[in-house]
Amino acid sequence: MSQPRPLEFARSTEKEPHLERARAILRAHPELKDLCGPTPITALFVLLLVGGQVAIAWALRDSPWWALLATAWLVGAFIDHGLWVLIHECTHNLVFRSPRLNAVLQLFTNLPILFPAAASFRKYHLIHHRFQGDPELDADLATPFEAKLIGNSFWGKAFWELNFWAFQAMRVSRLKRIPLVDGWYIANFAIQLAFIAGVWALLGPRALVYMFLASIFAIGLHPLGARWIQEHFLVKAPQETYSYYGPLNWVAFNVGYHNEHHDVMRVPWTRLPKVRQLAPEFYDTLHYHTSWTALWLKFLFDPSLSLYSRMTRTGGSGDGTVRAEDSAKAA
Repeated sequence: MSQPRPLEFARSTEKEPHLERARAILRAHPELKDLCGPTPITALFVLLLVGGQVAIAWALRDSPWWALLATAWLVGAFIDHGLWVLIHECTHNLVFRSPRLNAVLQLFTNLPILFPAAASFRKYHLIHHRFQGDPELDADLATPFEAKLIGNSFWGKAFWELNFWAFQAMRVSRLKRIPLVDGWYIANFAIQLAFIAGVWALLGPRALVYMFLASIFAIGLHPLGARWIQEHFLVKAPQETYSYYGPLNWVAFNVGYHNEHHDVMRVPWTRLPKVRQLAPEFYDTLHYHTSWTALWLKFLFDPSLSLYSRMTRTGGSGDGTVRAEDSAKAA
């Protein structure tokens, strides 16, 4: 087992790393530009997963609690995790050419997840790409209070994973320079309330319990939750972004190719593996993960990994309001 790191964030004086990497990669391999562009077939997967999750909830509407719990952990979490990845595809406008159509599809994709998160994810995730590691702008970073509260014990980290959805929502209060409420956010909230009311009326409360459990397992206390550890937790400092090349990419729409995604953001999930194939010299020298389950257990049991295991940086982002559409243009 590794020696525990000091309980403080790592700090970098360098700029966000992927912009310069992207320029170097595209100079060496201009053919990568041919991989960019939307993949409309992704919308079909959205329909299948949303319909499948609702159908399972309907089938479980009269089931005992243990059946809800087991199905949510063994099946529902994988569906909701897939839906999160497809929300991510919509965020980067990789389904349709129209940003508005992608945003509308995001709201539909959000339905079985219950939490109204698609509109805010679209806003904060694009800013994460531009200002990775900036505590004032990167919602992917834990707050200092959150990191101190959880510490590096097994029980603290397990509690954090189980309640990751709540901690993620609380981070918004730190990001004062990013306006949260707009028309899309209000629409997302209203649609989710209407969906929850409809499920309650037509399928009953147990169906909602199943959907809630699937939602929290998809991003939390589950091997799939290791994806959020895999992406930027410092297991091989100073490298601050990591890919996952394991079998679960088959059911996670290649979301494990995270270095590739940060480097060439306009490549959809269907073509992400080709980025590494075409530019192996940029990726084979980087540390990567091959098992989300192994990483999940390492995070829980190894005190050297905690919410502090992140690279932070400040400066270069100014003092004014930062908007997602500006980050999207910069990308």
